[in-house]
Amino acid sequence: MLVAELTSFDAPQLAAQLNCMSDAELDALPFGVIEMNHQFKVLRYNATESRYSGLASDRAIGQHFFRDVAPWANNRRVAKRYQLDSLDETIDYTFSLHMKPMPVTLRMLKPAYNERMYLLVTWS
Repeated sequence: MLVAELTSFDAPQLAAQLNCMSDAELDALPFGVIEMNHQFKVLRYNATESRYSGLASDRAIGQHFFRDVAPWANNRRVAKRYQLDSLDETIDYTFSLHMKPMPVTLRMLKPAYNERMYLLVTWS
């Protein structure tokens, strides 16, 4: 069974699973995955997120996520939540993509034990 088949958006301990996945396994997931370091530099940007956002992963990787990739998320509801020591929170959110409102569900993950943190996106 593939890792992608075992991994769901709301799985407990999901950050630990994502941390161990290869790029190909991340790309096979049915939801968007943005992996960042604590300076918000994008480390990995999976194929699902690239497909839905319209942004190629090579244009996102290495960029500051909240400033250069997704300024729509640079606010109290999303970016500021990552100031907590640890985070595992899911919220419904609407952002404007090419001037069109897009409803999504975001799961913000920042495990206390790791230098990596994640923003997961399911698209409605």
